Amino acid sequence: MKACHLFLSMILLTCCVPLVQAQPAGMDSLFQLKDAQTRSISPENFTGEKGKGGMATLETGSAAKAARELGQGWKVNPYVHIEPGATFTLGQIDGAGIITHIWMTPVGDYRLMILRFYWNGEEAPSVEVPVGDFFASGWGMGKEPRISSLAMCVNPRSGLNSYWQMPFQKGCRVTMENLGAERATVYYQISYSLEAVPEATPCFHAQFRRVNPLPSKDVYTIVDGIQGRGNYVGTYLAHGANSPGWWGEGEIKFYLDDDKEFPTICGTGEEDYFCGSYGYAERKKGGKDVYENFSSPYTGFYRVPDAGDQRRFGQYRWHITDPIRFEKELRVTIQSLGWQSEGRYLPLQDDLASVAYWYQVEPHKAFPALPAKEKLIITE
Repeated sequence: MKACHLFLSMILLTCCVPLVQAQPAGMDSLFQLKDAQTRSISPENFTGEKGKGGMATLETGSAAKAARELGQGWKVNPYVHIEPGATFTLGQIDGAGIITHIWMTPVGDYRLMILRFYWNGEEAPSVEVPVGDFFASGWGMGKEPRISSLAMCVNPRSGLNSYWQMPFQKGCRVTMENLGAERATVYYQISYSLEAVPEATPCFHAQFRRVNPLPSKDVYTIVDGIQGRGNYVGTYLAHGANSPGWWGEGEIKFYLDDDKEFPTICGTGEEDYFCGSYGYAERKKGGKDVYENFSSPYTGFYRVPDAGDQRRFGQYRWHITDPIRFEKELRVTIQSLGWQSEGRYLPLQDDLASVAYWYQVEPHKAFPALPAKEKLIITE
């Protein structure tokens, strides 16, 4: 994990500076001193204050029973509970800084645990995503993939890690809402630096969408309504195939600025956009579909095993070395296509859920409402 963290810091730091600037960074800069202070928020230090970690007592600690013979300072409060219908503030930071790493192990229904990030006192969140999908693990607890990428790492069993750099000028707030009917539990740590951040620095955004099933001949919208100037930096797509046969032939399209009917950027197929080819080596073995999962620094694909009648897949693409730059607005769509007889495309009515990740100069346009609770739930 350390190597992943250090390597990402080399690559991603340029995403956290004003769009008009270039800032070289690399391992050769790690020994250089910087006017910044490292802090970290966890259930053992909710404020991140210097010298305030591990102070929970047996009277208040979530793991007081386990620590009852050891006392204060011995892992007394390593997690939090979030009751049904409640929203918990995971962290609040005053002043300027950059979130550099988030580690999390949630216990509950991933699709009903909603992460939100608010930058600089804003009322509308810049990030609003179910926790599993945010970490490219949208198919639920116990079905997490193994991801070894620069922006996200998912490690055994459910170690969810984000290395997206998230700058803010006046403060930030991170919350989680539990939409489920049962109490959720969250272990987490939010690492950040307190440092000056130029006013024009763009902020991190992430938006979730889901449609199941996609209406016949409709095109799935990954994101639209982005207004402002920024860089599109990543896509996660959870694809549930509702019918037999190949499912990933559709094109992704990026409508930049004044594009209307036709986009500036048009891909050649779903698995092509996620940097695979030929159906991820789809084949039959013992009557079952077989695919070749992979996880690389910028792209990855996995199949969820034993998902029942619906075949389920996850795909990520991080535009770290090739951000998609927009000046005024952005819309991203993808088709859902398979094959039918006589070499003809077949529009599919699949289960599609996505997260779009981007940086933009604030203010941002408020997101559309999340799907209703019953539209979020993954049926077994």
